[in-house]
Amino acid sequence: MRNIALIAGKEFRDGLRNRWVIAITLLLAVFALTLSFLGSAPAGAVKGSALAITVVSLSSLSIFLVPLIALLLSYDAIVGEIERGTMALLLSYPVSRQEVIIGKFAGHCMILGVATLVGYGVAGVLVQWLRGDGMDAGWGPFLMLVGSSVLLGASFLALGYLVSTVVRERATAAGMAIGVWLFFVLIYDMALLGGLVADGGRWLTPGIVTGLLLSNPADVYRLLNLSGFSSVGALSGMADLGEHLAISPVGLFGMLVLWVCAPFSLALLLFRRKQI
Repeated sequence: MRNIALIAGKEFRDGLRNRWVIAITLLLAVFALTLSFLGSAPAGAVKGSALAITVVSLSSLSIFLVPLIALLLSYDAIVGEIERGTMALLLSYPVSRQEVIIGKFAGHCMILGVATLVGYGVAGVLVQWLRGDGMDAGWGPFLMLVGSSVLLGASFLALGYLVSTVVRERATAAGMAIGVWLFFVLIYDMALLGGLVADGGRWLTPGIVTGLLLSNPADVYRLLNLSGFSSVGALSGMADLGEHLAISPVGLFGMLVLWVCAPFSLALLLFRRKQI
C-alpha cells in the first residue's frame, strides 16, 4: 500500500509540474461557468431550479469533454513509460507490477477528481449564490453530477490504461484512444438511434435497449444524471425514460463503478504478462 501511495503521489506531482491539473481545472471551470450561466438564465421562465438546469447543461458537456481528458491522461501511461525506458527502471526497484499500475491509475484519478471537483464546484457555488434561492433542491442532482463525472472520467482512464497496455507503440495508443472516444461518445449512440429507427419497435424491446445503453459508460452517465432525479428529468425531457428504466439510480451508479473496475482489471491482468 505504501508503494502504491508513493507512485500515486508522484503521478499527481508530475501532473502539477506539467500543469495538467491547472489546465484541466481551468478548462472545466471555464466551460462549466459558461454553460451554467447561459443555461440557467431562463430558469424563472420554465420554473426550474437554477442548479437543476445547470446539471442538464453540464451533463452534455461532461459526456464529450471528461472522457477526452481522461484518455489524453492515460493513453501513454504504460506504453510511454516502456518506450522511454523508465518502466524497466521503475520495476528494478522493490515494487510489483500490480503496485505500479494501481499507483499510476490512482494518481491520474486524483488529477481528474481534483480538477472536476474544483471546476464544477466553482460553477455550482456561483450559480447558487447568484441565481439560487437558499437551500436549493438542485444540490442533490448537482452533487450526483460531480461524483458521477469523476466516475465517468475514471472509466475512460481505465479504458486508456487498457489501450496503453495492449499496444507496443505510443503513436498506436494515441490513435486507439481517439478511436475509443469516437466510438463511445459519438458513433455508438448514432448507430443505436439508427437501429431504433430502422427496427420500428419490432425486435429492439425496452429491455434490449436498456441493455444496449448500459453497454456504454457515456450512456450510463447520461441516464443517471438526466433521468435519475425528477427535477432534472422534467427539464431534460427524459423523465418518462427514467420511470420506465428497469434499473434504479443506485444501479446506474453501480454500473459506472463496474465500468471502472472491469477494463482496469483486464489492463492489470495483461500488464502482469507483458514483456518489458
